Amino acid sequence: MPLRPGTPRLLRQINDRAALELLLSQGPLTRAELGELTGLSKVTSGQLLSRLETRGLVTTAGERPGGRGPNAALYGVNPASAYVAGLEVLPDSVTAAVADITGKVVAEITVDPTDAGDPVRMVYGAVLRACDTADIELSRLRCFVIGTRGVVDPVSGDIRYSFDLPAWHVGVLAGLRTLLGEYVIIENDVNLAALAEQEHGAARGVDDFAILWAGIGQGLGVMLGGRLHRGITGGAGEIGWLPVPGEPLPTDVTAPQSGSFQRLVGGEALTGLAETYGLTSGAGVADLVRTALATGNDAFVDDLADRLAVGVAAVSVVLDPGLVVLSGDVGRAGGQRLAARVEEAVARVCPSRPTVAVTQVKGNPVLRGAIVAALARAREEVFSDTV
Repeated sequence: MPLRPGTPRLLRQINDRAALELLLSQGPLTRAELGELTGLSKVTSGQLLSRLETRGLVTTAGERPGGRGPNAALYGVNPASAYVAGLEVLPDSVTAAVADITGKVVAEITVDPTDAGDPVRMVYGAVLRACDTADIELSRLRCFVIGTRGVVDPVSGDIRYSFDLPAWHVGVLAGLRTLLGEYVIIENDVNLAALAEQEHGAARGVDDFAILWAGIGQGLGVMLGGRLHRGITGGAGEIGWLPVPGEPLPTDVTAPQSGSFQRLVGGEALTGLAETYGLTSGAGVADLVRTALATGNDAFVDDLADRLAVGVAAVSVVLDPGLVVLSGDVGRAGGQRLAARVEEAVARVCPSRPTVAVTQVKGNPVLRGAIVAALARAREEVFSDTV
């Protein structure tokens, strides 16, 4: 790798990026406060702010009342300097959100995809509607991240094994990039939930953790060293195929509902389990969990915890993440009471004894994770071109 000399231009770029990150995390700030946090002189920090203001990246955001003399001007990142889009694609809905560069969501819409045969046009239309709602031009969006079920091929970026989205075949990503530009990314939904958990939830400040998604489908997001671990083929985290003693091994991995762990904790399995404990089978799985907790049906909750503990223990003895977060419909419905019982069950069979917590992400975790991923990409582009 060629060395980049410490030219004045490069040093200005480094200082500008540091200042913008501080304004995002701690702002708005005065010139003096920014100078103290960056170690720059008042003159240099003043020049920096002037440069960023000229580029449209920073704007005044009020005043800081002081003692003697005039109030000091406050500076913050200009929210309108760039926008991103995050989407969650499900069989029965497509949700699109637009956020400004500070991370504030300025528009969110949901459309029914049942009448749209072409996923490219469907996503494009959803993004256009979100932009119209936010009253911004499509050209202002710097990155699009789409969360969906299935395995993302790390080479092509396309989806594989997305059983309930059969139209999402090879070529969808290329079609989206033709319409929306090169910064379109398709990502596994549970991986995005892991990003949201790291930024907004129970894993804030944690570099090594796993998120176990339990609900209609099963998934695992793995964060190692602060970075998502996707695996060589993109299949890291497909825990539904985890072999489980007593459950038949799949004979065809392309068939839905074929994984051993899926047979243990999938929707049909948990509905059947609920029936054995006298819970109404007509309700959704999440409702069954909530009912069991509300009525004191501890036997069902313990059995559910034992089943989830199989997956948590398998992950823990291999990766030893220290923290496993329960998410998805079942994880949210079970809350901390279910998480505590899963932790107890794992401790009986696993020497690493991880902490098991319930998700703390508010709202739609996949959509929030898509925004997190899109912001990271957009800020890298926008904030690196200031000089």
